[in-house]
Amino acid sequence: MERTIVGIDVGTTKICTLVGQVDENDVLRVVGVGVVPSRGLSKGVITDVEEAAKSIGESVRKAERISGYIVEEAYVGVAGSHISSQNSRGVIAIGRGDRPVDRDDIERAMEAAQAIAIPHNRRIVHAIPRGFTIDDQGGIKNPLGLMGFRLEVEAHIITGAVTAIQNLVRCVEMNQIAIADLILQPLASAEAVLTPEEKNMGVAVVDIGGGTTDIAIYVEGSIWETQVLAVGGNHMTNDIAVGLRAPFAAAEEAKIRYAHAFPATVDEEEKIEIATFGEHAVGTVSRRELCHIVAIRSEEILELVAREIKRSGFDGLLPAGVVLTGGTANLPGLRDLAAQVLRLPVRIGMPRRLHGLMETISSPAYATSVGLLLWGMRAEAETETGGPVAPSGGPWYQRLKELFKAFLPRV
Repeated sequence: MERTIVGIDVGTTKICTLVGQVDENDVLRVVGVGVVPSRGLSKGVITDVEEAAKSIGESVRKAERISGYIVEEAYVGVAGSHISSQNSRGVIAIGRGDRPVDRDDIERAMEAAQAIAIPHNRRIVHAIPRGFTIDDQGGIKNPLGLMGFRLEVEAHIITGAVTAIQNLVRCVEMNQIAIADLILQPLASAEAVLTPEEKNMGVAVVDIGGGTTDIAIYVEGSIWETQVLAVGGNHMTNDIAVGLRAPFAAAEEAKIRYAHAFPATVDEEEKIEIATFGEHAVGTVSRRELCHIVAIRSEEILELVAREIKRSGFDGLLPAGVVLTGGTANLPGLRDLAAQVLRLPVRIGMPRRLHGLMETISSPAYATSVGLLLWGMRAEAETETGGPVAPSGGPWYQRLKELFKAFLPRV
């Protein structure tokens, strides 16, 4: 039986809605795409509810027109520098060892892992099981059906600011769209670009978007660390705008057309035209100067990533290296610069397992959008088959859904 899944990636520079259909063979086909520039967001966080809600509505309507499907529910990406994470353990008694572990036991163990002290203005976005231990046997990924006396889970807990999440929920539901789940954007990106072998060996996904750089570290097949840095491709654009005294839009266009992470590869005599402020509408500047501005900011972002990897304790312990994704990953030379700064193998992460409108979204810029569909597809399949508990926002998120349901007008 075919089912439809919708993902909405609410980013700093663009909002992308994808409509996917999953056939009876579990093949995902993208049948609708809606991409519009973001308004009302800064560094991944809503700053103007009305403008953001309108942008989301425009993106959804574009996807609806292409797919012929009316969007009523969607998986939505969440990011921003307010996101933080930690690892936690939960332990429960199964019984006398005379019965197998069931889903209720796993849920109780996860609830125990979530019993951590967090500030009143923060809530759990994800509680993801990393691994289970039954009695003294560790390294268990799915404990369902195993016998034992004591079940222990190690979980990765991701929290976010309540107000930032509420604003995102409100903007989506103002368009009469229910939220199936909120997904942290780097986790969605990882779903789209990583292979199982990379996750098992140890790998870091670095999603460099417009307003933020999102990091997700996987070890032994499970998420170990997540971090959101409040710096991204828009900072490069702003540096160009300031350095060359150009409007932001002109600086963005110049970055896309002419920038390179290694200025020395560009002809020193090459000149480019760029719209500028002042009496003359167009100015001529050295392309190498533009590349030099971009290279400085690129190296700074990568050094921040290197610092986070070192802080996680996995510096030198990621054999699969780093997978760069996000719109800024398209910058020529960035992969080589990342390999030089991080001293790890680096590749550019393209969305995988795609069918349908592939030519539109076959770019690192759409990794999160595709990952939202794949995450929703996996979560629904696990729910139907009774597999491992799908990570979710927990009871607080259900209260949020009820809070904003029904009374918000369509934009």
